[in-house]
Amino acid sequence: MTKLDQIRAAEAKLLLSTYDRNPILFVSGEGVHMIDENGTKYLDLLSGIGVNALGYAHPAIEKAIAEQSKKLIHISNLFYHEGQASLALRLTERSGLDRVFFANTGTEAWEGALKLARAHAGLLRSEGKTIGTKFLALEHSFHGRTFGSVSTTHKAKYREPFGPVVPGVEFVRLNDVEDLRAKFSNEVCAILVEPIQGEGGIRPLTQEFFAEARTLCDSTGALLIADEIQAGLGRTGKWFSYQHYGILPDVTTVAKPLAGGIPLGAILCTEEAARAIHAGMHGTTFGGGPLACAVANAVIDTLESDNLLAHATEVGDYFQQKLRALAKKHECIVDVRGKGLMVAAEVDSADLGKKVVAEMLKRHIVINCTSDTVLRFLPPYILERAHVDTAIASLDEIFTENATHAAAQSAEGDNRG
Repeated sequence: MTKLDQIRAAEAKLLLSTYDRNPILFVSGEGVHMIDENGTKYLDLLSGIGVNALGYAHPAIEKAIAEQSKKLIHISNLFYHEGQASLALRLTERSGLDRVFFANTGTEAWEGALKLARAHAGLLRSEGKTIGTKFLALEHSFHGRTFGSVSTTHKAKYREPFGPVVPGVEFVRLNDVEDLRAKFSNEVCAILVEPIQGEGGIRPLTQEFFAEARTLCDSTGALLIADEIQAGLGRTGKWFSYQHYGILPDVTTVAKPLAGGIPLGAILCTEEAARAIHAGMHGTTFGGGPLACAVANAVIDTLESDNLLAHATEVGDYFQQKLRALAKKHECIVDVRGKGLMVAAEVDSADLGKKVVAEMLKRHIVINCTSDTVLRFLPPYILERAHVDTAIASLDEIFTENATHAAAQSAEGDNRG
């Protein structure tokens, strides 16, 4: 029995059956590659689902971990340490927002943002304003797996097994301005958006829809909350994807790439939104610990010093250019979209989506398929054009083989007829 077999047998016996893992045992990584137990390198175009912005074994992350681990790893939020204020300054300067709360994960950050919206509405009511407790979320949205987060996530498969979920959420058709206007009222405490939907298929908001959400919130005091957990911190070529629109939300959440693989999330908000929170209302045991903050500071400094936001834009544009050329050759690719290194190629069937992911893995390239038909690419920001060329060549080969196979099956059917 191989080591992989031993681990699979142990997990089957001991773990909850939540993951359908690929039968590969990774033991290390270097740059944009993961390395399995046999020493085989895999080009990682998913980066741990958008987490490993600097790839693997990056010296800035290794240095930050090594140095901080000799000082403090955890002390709790009952005391001060050196990392939180310096990280909060970096985040507020780059986001345009004023205050920060640190959590462990994206879903915890989103949960906190929902609580903040309800608390803010309560504060406004105490000041004599008319505002309710309802949330407007978007169709195709994904915000996480905790109760509040999953309640604002649109796909039924995430919500229904755990019903009844948190009440007071209504879903708006994506980019349908009239539907947004019809469903908005002074009963709404917040409009919840992903400026570019991730799990929902790399679908960006239109300028008109995002602007109308901002206008409606301004009209009543409701909060505009932007989920930047997947798109934020440089992935789209700007620090936050809402900056492509020139629209500032009242609250945003960030997590995945923030600490380069160490769990860390954050809520960022305006001074107005922050008025609703006082000591004891919200908290966390592990969030914003010394180790995570030290690494996050190093990640942000490296993104800036190595000009990686501009690099993500340049390589991401090249990636989309190559995918569009591929789409002209293969009619099974029905759309290419994205920003920076948040890229999607939509294919014409769920079966093909699954097949492409499996065939790419056979060729030692890691991608995934979301929303059944959307091939999703979330590579490390250090990706180079040569890596894109490798992926495109493999995709071309797979689509060509698929078309040849489909033509052969069709001819066989005609012959039988």
